[in-house]
Amino acid sequence: MDIASLAGLVLCLVMLVFGIISSAGVGGFHEYIDPPSFIITFGGAFSATLASVSLADFIGGLKSFTLVLKAPAVNTAEMIQKIIDLSNVARKEGLLSLEEAAADMDEPFLKKGILLVVDGTDPDLVRAIMETELVSIEGRHKTKIGFWETLGTMGPAWGMIGTLVGLVDMLYHMDDASSLGPAMAVALITTLYGSLLANWICAPVANKLKADNETEMMMKEVMIEGLLSIQAGENPRVIEEKLKSFLAPKDRGTAEEDAGGEA
Repeated sequence: MDIASLAGLVLCLVMLVFGIISSAGVGGFHEYIDPPSFIITFGGAFSATLASVSLADFIGGLKSFTLVLKAPAVNTAEMIQKIIDLSNVARKEGLLSLEEAAADMDEPFLKKGILLVVDGTDPDLVRAIMETELVSIEGRHKTKIGFWETLGTMGPAWGMIGTLVGLVDMLYHMDDASSLGPAMAVALITTLYGSLLANWICAPVANKLKADNETEMMMKEVMIEGLLSIQAGENPRVIEEKLKSFLAPKDRGTAEEDAGGEA
């Protein structure tokens, strides 16, 4: 589980509750709960998002929320180590020996690339196939990210719609001065709900999915470059140095300790 994401979402709720209690007291907490405003804002935002995408993408977008709470199982240094090990095997025993190693691979993208190399596929075709799948994977990720960005846009918009509905009702009843304050408060609650949907849920989820996507894309680019280098018969030490260029300078020392290339 990704503790940072979970802690961030929970702390946002804590800050909100603290702010409400500090200003209105515990007894005034119910003043911020208004079912009609909730229905207008959340119902309208989700309905408008549904109208913007297909049903399958809508359901997939909702399910992608669980991805935010999962710690991505991505370790570029370990992947570089694995590719260096494969290059050492190929250098000693030939490319055909990689087929046995592919049988034990848990990463389908890497396994597919190894089998293409073992089958003697032209290097340019290997790159084209792998990069096409990379684009396809990134496209699916962007669909889920786009769902949350769209929902985040619709939240404040429908919050404003709810506010306008409340203001119209308030203006129709201005003859009762005592009701103006409470009516205005209820009208503004929809704006509050819309802002919470956008900035408490949608923006953090979209940003986390973007970060996870970038990390995964970099990992798969490492796989592609590593496999093509192995197919070209490059020295394992050269492959190691090439792949370490994907890492931030502070992480290259760790990768060098883990990845033992043989000359």
